[in-house]
Amino acid sequence: MSETQGKILDTAEHLFGEQGYAATSLRHIIAEAGVNLAAIHYHFGSKEELLDQLVMRKAGPVNEERLALLDHYEAEAGAMPVPVDKILRAFLEPPLLRIDKSPDFAKLMGRLYSEGLMPAIAEKHFHTIKIRFLAAFGRALPLSEPELALRLQFVVGAMAHTMLFVLQTKLPGQQLSTDGAVLLRELMAFAAGGLCAPAQLLENTEESK
Repeated sequence: MSETQGKILDTAEHLFGEQGYAATSLRHIIAEAGVNLAAIHYHFGSKEELLDQLVMRKAGPVNEERLALLDHYEAEAGAMPVPVDKILRAFLEPPLLRIDKSPDFAKLMGRLYSEGLMPAIAEKHFHTIKIRFLAAFGRALPLSEPELALRLQFVVGAMAHTMLFVLQTKLPGQQLSTDGAVLLRELMAFAAGGLCAPAQLLENTEESK
């Protein structure tokens, strides 16, 4: 990767995270990065392709680590389901332990979720993660597919909120921890409680009305 590419990606990561993707124009990026518009078009083609490259640069290693952890836990479990806490650790630990080192990317991912861009991003960059972890949770939890899918949306939403807002939220009289290990511990406890709560028979809800 050239120095110019790296500078553009770093600047876009910061601005998208701080201002949002929709609110950040290519002109904002070139002004902040000190490059010309032709450099972005030459290296990335468009704002959309710039975002794709940005996500791949940071999310690629995170996803590789997630899959490696899940492979390890599945090998440990053998024919048995992987315990829920270990599946959660494999999913949450790689991004949360990077918060301290990559706060701009953490905020970017949270921002993409809050702006409704994650479905398209997830289909491009997280499809394998979705399939593997949905299957692992499905083996570990006695939930119907609709209920499991909904609860996992809650988990992903909590993670995104954490990555975007905990880094910049100050409550009266207290400071929220931004330590990745603390966030991981607390989010795992919160998510495990929700995932392991008794089934609510979601598949029968519409039929009973």
